[in-house]
Amino acid sequence: MNESQTELWIDPILYTGRPEASSPRSPDEWAVYDFLDSLHISYQRLDHDATPTIAFCEKVEERLGTEICKNLFLCNRQKTDFYLLVMPGKKQFHTKELSKQIGSARLSFGDPSFMQEFLHTTPGSASILGFIFDTEHRVRLLIDRDILKSPLFACHPCVNTSSLRFDTKDLLEKVLPSFHIEPTFVTLGKDEETAE
Repeated sequence: MNESQTELWIDPILYTGRPEASSPRSPDEWAVYDFLDSLHISYQRLDHDATPTIAFCEKVEERLGTEICKNLFLCNRQKTDFYLLVMPGKKQFHTKELSKQIGSARLSFGDPSFMQEFLHTTPGSASILGFIFDTEHRVRLLIDRDILKSPLFACHPCVNTSSLRFDTKDLLEKVLPSFHIEPTFVTLGKDEETAE
């Protein structure tokens, strides 16, 4: 059965804020809600079946009213430098284009065990909010500048059975400063003739 034949359950209610205390959630997901609440960020939450791919996210995005960003966990060949790239979900990714901008050759997808260790998440659930767990700053945050063009930012709370949306302004002015890291903004999606 392919994705187009699979029915995806989506809660008909778009909730404001955290789930009820009795809701069965992982400790890491609760930590995300605690973090957002501590920053007094207003956010909406949509609960749904697991969305392991961007294609599965499309119906969720329709209900959420904004595009869920793509989060790619990358590393260098030596597995000494790790990156989380946050970019628009429907944009194509080319490692060569990114490598030139960040000065790291031979990028590949990072081992899920490192993603779990550093960001407390897994493939299909990766989220910028995982940086609350990266207290040793092992992962470098890369953000495509196109993310900043939308007034709303959407991501998972480190699990892909819920999706959150909040103001991009809050991402820039509250969330990112709280990580105590300096994100690197990149420009992706240039055609090969104009790519430097």
